[in-house]
Amino acid sequence: MENAALLNAIIKNAIDGIITISDRGIIESINPAGCNLFGYQPEEVIGENISILMPAPYKAEHDGYLDRYQRTGEAHIIGTGREVIGLKKNGDKFPFRLAVSEVQYSGRKIYTGFIHDLSRQKEAEEQLKEYAAHLEEQVEERTQSLTETVHALQQAKEEVSLSLEKEKELGQLKSRFVSMASHEFRTPLSAIQLSASLIDKYSQPFENDHIGKHVVKIKNAVGNLTTILNDFLSLEKLEAGKVEPSFTSFDLVKFSEEITEEMQMMAKQNQNIIYQHTGIQSIINLDQNLLKNIIINLVANAIKYSGENTFIEFNTEIGDNICILTVKDDGIGIPENDQKHLFEAFFRAHNIGNIPGTGLGLNIVARYTMLMNGKINFKSNVNQGTLFTLSFPI
Repeated sequence: MENAALLNAIIKNAIDGIITISDRGIIESINPAGCNLFGYQPEEVIGENISILMPAPYKAEHDGYLDRYQRTGEAHIIGTGREVIGLKKNGDKFPFRLAVSEVQYSGRKIYTGFIHDLSRQKEAEEQLKEYAAHLEEQVEERTQSLTETVHALQQAKEEVSLSLEKEKELGQLKSRFVSMASHEFRTPLSAIQLSASLIDKYSQPFENDHIGKHVVKIKNAVGNLTTILNDFLSLEKLEAGKVEPSFTSFDLVKFSEEITEEMQMMAKQNQNIIYQHTGIQSIINLDQNLLKNIIINLVANAIKYSGENTFIEFNTEIGDNICILTVKDDGIGIPENDQKHLFEAFFRAHNIGNIPGTGLGLNIVARYTMLMNGKINFKSNVNQGTLFTLSFPI
C-alpha cells in the first residue's frame, strides 16, 4: 500500500504528463500535468481513444507504432528522439516528445506514455533563428542607443559639475543624480550586458566577425557606464559619511601580486605592470577594501593614460612604522596648471582628449587615503609620465 501511495504521489506531482492506454488505444488514466498540457479534465479523456489527443498524420503513425508493438513486442521509445504534435481541446497544436513502454498490470498489458512539452524549446529555437537573421541590425541599434546614453550621461555630469556652487547644493544634486543613476541605469545596463553575452553565445555557431565586433563595442560601452556609476556611488557614500575603515592584518605582498595579476588582464597591448616589494616585512594593518580600490584606481589610470609597449611600475615598501606605495607610468602626464585641481571632484586635465572618465577616481583615492590616516603626493610632467606616492602609518 505504501509503495502504491508513493507511486501515485510521484505520478500526480510529475512535471511531465503521464498517460496510460489499453492495448486498444483507450485512455485509462492521465495525470494533472497531462491534463494541463491538453486542456482537458480527466473525465473528458478517460475512456476515449488516444486519437483525441493527436491530429493527423500523427494519429495514424501512433496507431502503427501500437500495432507493431503488439505484433513484435519491440517498443518504439519515442523519447529517444521522436517528436510528435499534440492536439489541445481548443484545437491548438503543440510539439512534444513521447516515450511509450509496456507495463504488466493486473494480468494484462497496458501502455504508459511520458509526455514532455517542447513548446518553449521550439519557441526558443525559432527566436534564435530570428536573432541570427537580424543580429547585426540589432547590435547596431543597441550600440547607437548605448552611445547616446553615454553621451547623455556625460552631458549630465558636466551640467552637474557646472552648477555646483555651494557645498550643500553639491550634496543635494549628487544625491538626486546617484539615486536616479542607480534606478534608471543599473537595471537596463545589466539587461544590456546579459543580452550582449547571450548574443555572443548564440552567434558562435554562425562565426560572423561583424557580430563579434559589435558585441565587443556593447560590452566596452557598458563597462564605461558601469565605471561611471560606481564612481558616483562611491562619492555619494563618502559624502554621506557611510565609509568607515575596517583595519585588519594581511600580507601586503600577496595582496599586491593578486591585484597586479588582475590589472594586467586590463592592460593594453604589450603594456607590462611590474610589481616589486622592498623590505623583509610583509604584514600590515590597513583596510583591504579601501587599499584595493586605491591601487586599482591608480593602476587603471596608468593603463588608460599610457600607450602600448610601455611599463607601469607598482612598488610597495614597509619600513619603520610606515608603509609606502608608489605607482609610476610613462604616459601623457598632467599639465602644470591642472595639477592644483587634480584631487577635486569632477576635475579632468585638459590634455586627456577623448579618453573616457568621470573625474572622480583621484578624488576618491585621496579621500580613502585620508580615512586610513595616509598621505598622497605626486610628480608629473607632460609626455613624461606621473608618479604617485602614498604613505600610511603602521
